[in-house]
Amino acid sequence: MAGFRSLARQVRDPGCDTALRRYSLRKCLERFAPYGHRATWDHLCRRHRFGPEDRELDPGRLVAALDELEEARAVWLAYEERFAARRRREKQEGCAGSARSTTGTGASGVATASSAAPTLPSTPRSPFPRCSAASSPPWSAAPANPAPSARGPSSKGPPALGPVCGDCGVAVPAPPSPRAP
Repeated sequence: MAGFRSLARQVRDPGCDTALRRYSLRKCLERFAPYGHRATWDHLCRRHRFGPEDRELDPGRLVAALDELEEARAVWLAYEERFAARRRREKQEGCAGSARSTTGTGASGVATASSAAPTLPSTPRSPFPRCSAASSPPWSAAPANPAPSARGPSSKGPPALGPVCGDCGVAVPAPPSPRAP
């Protein structure tokens, strides 16, 4: 089973045919999909102007989509490193447990930012790293804030999710409530 970096090399390899390069990009989403597989693919297709079923597309667009995905993954990996260091420190200090986040699995990079819909409602205006860093706690050290375009009280999603970005459909989880002493 190939890893993210191996699949990324195939996407960039001009010796591979376009169908394999597209397939490899889709397989990258099995390793890292910030909005979930379908919503992330939809985001990449819309931002880089190719169809979800397009088999013969410009390799430059595939590489641009991969670049955006890799940049978001680098942000996520940096968060994972900070979390691991903080958790080691907490364990050494004797803290029994720590809330990882309120945004999903987090461990594999899949669905770290919840999407209100299986596909995005409109063309996202921001690349993954910028939208995700502004909207989801595991992507930044700051407390949860609405995505750049979340529209106040009318953007409330289901109570467990919190506000939803009107442009990209990312649900911003409410910060965890403090534990009682």
